[in-house]
Amino acid sequence: MDGSYRPNGDQRKTNEAEAHVQLSYISGSQDVEQDVAAVSTTGQDVIGQVLGDFGIWQLRSVLIIFLCKLPAAWFMALIIFTAPELYPNEEYWCDTNVYGGMENTSVSADQCYVLVAYGEGNFAMRKCQQFNYAYSFRSLIMEFDLVCLSDIFVAWSQYWHLFGMFVGGVVATRLMRVLSPRRVYIAGIWGLLGCGTATGLVNDFSLHCSFRCLSAVCCCFMMTAGQVIFSDITAGKWRQSVLLLYDSFWSIGVILLPAIAAFAHSWRQIYVGITSLPFAIVLLLPWLPDSPRWLLQHAEPTAAIEHVQQLLQHAAHINERSHRLTRDLGLQLQQLSERLRTQPASARWLELWHGHPQAKLHMLATHMALATFLISHMGLLLNIRSFGRDYLSPNTMAIGLAELLGCLLAVYLCLKHNFRKWQWAGGFCIVGGTVGCLCWFFNDVQMPEVYEIILWMFFAALPKAGVSCAQSMLIACMGESLPPQKRSTFAFSVVTWARVWLLSASFLTVLKQLNIALSLSTFCVLVVLGGICTCCLRTPLKATQEQEHQPETNQQHKEVDCYSTHL
Repeated sequence: MDGSYRPNGDQRKTNEAEAHVQLSYISGSQDVEQDVAAVSTTGQDVIGQVLGDFGIWQLRSVLIIFLCKLPAAWFMALIIFTAPELYPNEEYWCDTNVYGGMENTSVSADQCYVLVAYGEGNFAMRKCQQFNYAYSFRSLIMEFDLVCLSDIFVAWSQYWHLFGMFVGGVVATRLMRVLSPRRVYIAGIWGLLGCGTATGLVNDFSLHCSFRCLSAVCCCFMMTAGQVIFSDITAGKWRQSVLLLYDSFWSIGVILLPAIAAFAHSWRQIYVGITSLPFAIVLLLPWLPDSPRWLLQHAEPTAAIEHVQQLLQHAAHINERSHRLTRDLGLQLQQLSERLRTQPASARWLELWHGHPQAKLHMLATHMALATFLISHMGLLLNIRSFGRDYLSPNTMAIGLAELLGCLLAVYLCLKHNFRKWQWAGGFCIVGGTVGCLCWFFNDVQMPEVYEIILWMFFAALPKAGVSCAQSMLIACMGESLPPQKRSTFAFSVVTWARVWLLSASFLTVLKQLNIALSLSTFCVLVVLGGICTCCLRTPLKATQEQEHQPETNQQHKEVDCYSTHL
């Protein structure tokens, strides 16, 4: 085992924690004996006994991991600000000198076609070959002369980002069979810094799309590995809440993106801004822990046990749970390692369709729900480009706020209405999507521009909040009705299937060329379909009690989460 498995934090604090443990056992206080007796009845393994469900150490680690969602949101949504709509005859016009000047040509209203005169009565239609620009912001469309096919090429650029998310999730999941989650996370952040910088420097559109794809792969490395780590070090309702709130930092990233773009004078400066800010994550890497159960199961046994023991001692000292450390901690970790290494393999994909009467319905409903939610989640955000360039910043912040409220609503439903949470979330999506489809009735209504933008944003924000709520709930709770050995295969299948369909999201936004209401209502219909599928899901009546009182189930549940992909 190399140096990457050394404990995080100061060694002096670890020595103090060890001394405190020894003094606790020498004193033999009644409080310590009661705590140890309580530990034996909690149904947790030794790692859960020492760490607890949540504490200061977990909070610090979770916040560091959550930060990866900020650059992930920025790299996904920055196309809104790097490629805004341009106005013909005001910000660009065709250079007709190559055709003989204005006296010999006639230019179309969109400046894309030139009617060239060749003698008396002879004319030919030509595409404009060169444009002149008058601008205060140098956009991506200007850089690569994409004004006549801007919507198609913007969708094409965004397609490669979504394709990178699909590839990154699959590759990260497979990598974590041989590399620890912390190493995958670190590889992702360094790769993002390199690929993000290259994306903003290249002068070829094909290279730009290629580096956008690689940047998305690196973002997915961080998100997937980070989920594995915090799923392993938290437990109970705290773990579920952390999973539900994971997307909240994505929403915060969307809200902060206009502030970054406001000070930029070109699309390259935006890339510099969103790439330089993740350096703060690099500075926090020394405090990023590794997944202790992953180490016990996959790393070299002796070094893994030593590293996990030191990690637990450090965490227990910060959480003021040093009395939970036992003298035979190393032996208990060795026994846990042996159990983890001898666990049965995950279930095959075909086995997911059997096992209980509603297995097929559960499979179909979950796959369809997450696919529709992912498409509408990305599409509704990208579609705000249709509502006018002058209101991009407030519209983006409003959509981000709707996402954040959806995440918080998911936490509330899971904590207060857990048994009926799927029906509440699905019903919210159905109502929100139906309201969004009403945009057709206001499509041709004349009203002041400000009121029109507010109305369109209302039709977009309401389904966006519903999608954010149901999507967060699906990611956190979709495997609760399955046995532990099926959850990893199930999660991988659902997320991979959804990401395949996600590739269509950027092209659906092109429908705005036909009608703004058409593109918006398309995503709203998908929200309604996803809500119907979500209503078909059920929560096991005693899922929480079984998780709390079955130690082996807890260990297996932690293990399968190490092989789930995240959005």
